[in-house]
Amino acid sequence: MPPRFSATAARSVVSLVLTAGTPQPPGASWDGRGVNLSVFSRHAERVEWCLFDASGQNEIARLPLPARDGDFWHGYLEGAAPGLVYGLRVHGPYAPGEGHRFNPHKLLIDPYARELRGAFRWNDAVFGHTIGESSVVATPDTRDSAPYVPRSVVAAPIVASSLPRPPRPRIPWTDTVVYEMHVKGYSMRHPSIPEHQRGTLAALAHADLIAYWRDLGITTIEWMPVASFIDEQDLARHGLTDYWGYNPIAPLAIHAPYLSTGHAREMVDTVDRLHAAGLEVVLDVVLNHTAETGADGPTLSLRGLDNASYYQLHEGDKARYVDHSGCGNTLDPGQPAVIALFHAALRYWACEIGVDGFRFDLATLLGRWETGRFDANAPLWRTIAADPDLCDLKLIAEPWDASPHGTALGAFPAPIREWNGRFRDDVRRFWRGDACSRGALATRLAGSSDVFGHGGRTPGMGVNFVTCHDGFTLADLTAYAVKHNEANPYGGKDGSDDNLSANGGHEGETDDAAVRAERRRRRLAMLCTLALSRGVPMLLAGDELSRTQRGNNNAFCQDNDLSWIHWQALGDPLLDLRACVAAALRLRRSLRFFRVDAFFSGVPPAGAATDADVRWFEPDGRELDASAWNDVSQRGLGVLFTDPPNEAGALERLFLAMNPGDATLAFRLPAPPGTRAWRIVLDSDDAGIASATASTIPCGSLLDLVPGQLLALVSASSRE
Repeated sequence: MPPRFSATAARSVVSLVLTAGTPQPPGASWDGRGVNLSVFSRHAERVEWCLFDASGQNEIARLPLPARDGDFWHGYLEGAAPGLVYGLRVHGPYAPGEGHRFNPHKLLIDPYARELRGAFRWNDAVFGHTIGESSVVATPDTRDSAPYVPRSVVAAPIVASSLPRPPRPRIPWTDTVVYEMHVKGYSMRHPSIPEHQRGTLAALAHADLIAYWRDLGITTIEWMPVASFIDEQDLARHGLTDYWGYNPIAPLAIHAPYLSTGHAREMVDTVDRLHAAGLEVVLDVVLNHTAETGADGPTLSLRGLDNASYYQLHEGDKARYVDHSGCGNTLDPGQPAVIALFHAALRYWACEIGVDGFRFDLATLLGRWETGRFDANAPLWRTIAADPDLCDLKLIAEPWDASPHGTALGAFPAPIREWNGRFRDDVRRFWRGDACSRGALATRLAGSSDVFGHGGRTPGMGVNFVTCHDGFTLADLTAYAVKHNEANPYGGKDGSDDNLSANGGHEGETDDAAVRAERRRRRLAMLCTLALSRGVPMLLAGDELSRTQRGNNNAFCQDNDLSWIHWQALGDPLLDLRACVAAALRLRRSLRFFRVDAFFSGVPPAGAATDADVRWFEPDGRELDASAWNDVSQRGLGVLFTDPPNEAGALERLFLAMNPGDATLAFRLPAPPGTRAWRIVLDSDDAGIASATASTIPCGSLLDLVPGQLLALVSASSRE
């Protein structure tokens, strides 16, 4: 056993004698004179504060926390300071059938730690139970896990600049365009980023990237998880890593490889640079499960601190974990200790790092706390609503999980927005050319009233997307009919088999010019549909450059060129779709009806006496009636949007002509009252945008649209 109370070894502290300290705040906190440590554990019998030397290699003392108030164990170490390296060991019953898995031989990460030191390594010693025995009845493993587990570090306060921080942009939801990206993969191949900064948060403050996002029309950058995570054991066996970051071990600690400087200030500086440029940052947070997985998983933190208090366990068999995350365990969002940890993490990222909001991974699990069914009034949502620093941030839910109850799309309380999976599916079906898909597409274009048209909700409650990190990229959606996950170690069994994709007649890459041109048209058409729908648009980073994962729809373990963005596509006439994205988003900003957060009424808007705010057309110019929506012989669709008069007294109109089929279709341009001609402003068959000097086209004219083509036209009197 390491020596106790070794004053000569612990050179950074005046004394190794603990005083009582205070139960709040939880975790390790420095007050300028020493460090207070408070640890929650309802069922523990003793909690030890394990000190290490500065290298983190040598454990030099184990100090039992001397005081307990309720369920908080605490102590104060005078003379200790930021940089102190430590871990926790917790004594208590090892009784899996009762939900308890205490094992003081396992060094534990402080869940409130803001910094970790050292890398996690897989070894049998990290398991709390004896390997080879059933984890339900196994005896506790007595090997010390310290050589293989990261240490917690008392973090220094984030040093404030002499200048005030830039204010949050606070972009209205009606003007928001989200851009989902992976922190590492975005910059690993970017030619402007210095080598030592590639793959880090510092890279994302580069002026070239900021200019790129602004030119594209992005307002809000959504970062995939940046909190500390580890590789799954099965991936490590195959020489792979957890690339996406949804395997967390410390919700308040920045993943060390993402920091080129090793200091949290790097993330603060990047956020400040983005704020100064008018860009927001939304952070993807994983609060529903941890990397400790199921009963056969390692003991790294919460399992050893108080398994029965932090995790959902099966009633009648508390040795088994409820696994509604699909990752082996599910944190219990009905436990005050769990909510306190969540709340502390959100406040750290928002109030100290400065992010503008959060995307909650598998957010339905954060509302399943009593009956298992989703509760819009669950404790976490109430906690956020009551916190003035959190309640007005951008909050986005992934509204599904792996539980038997599945999705809760449309059920989250305001002000939480939701990823609209129905938009993704219906847009894919339509542009694949599926029969009877026109009605569903119309509903998505108009704001998904079937999902959000209740309880005072609006189209802006939905975050629309066609692709995200999970699944096919946009390029692969048009190039692969089936998934190709051979690079993953699961024999092709991982990833969804229902991708709603099409390959244009050839699976994968091809030199066929006609196939490649049609794929490009369909990509552009889906991007335009996304930009010109009511709701909040979200793009997947790299789709504007036709990024491919070569048919892999579950690249969570591919930290390599398969997942990283390849910037050589810039300027490629077939792959570079930026002109389309930028033009579509400019059009969205210029026309007011895309920034009106209300559902269409089907009647004339104020100031337009004779024309409904939205009308739907067959390609031949006839308005659709009820029976036409189910006509299996028709694929093409036209839609006419009309807005109230602008400042000059002119009505603003936009007509979309869409041909998702496999044959050329002739579209007749409508002739709404007061409109004599149209001008093409977007064309998925012509680099995505028509010339600003394009001549007008009279109403009633016929335009031929080839397969996969979308045209957007404004009335000649409309603003561009």
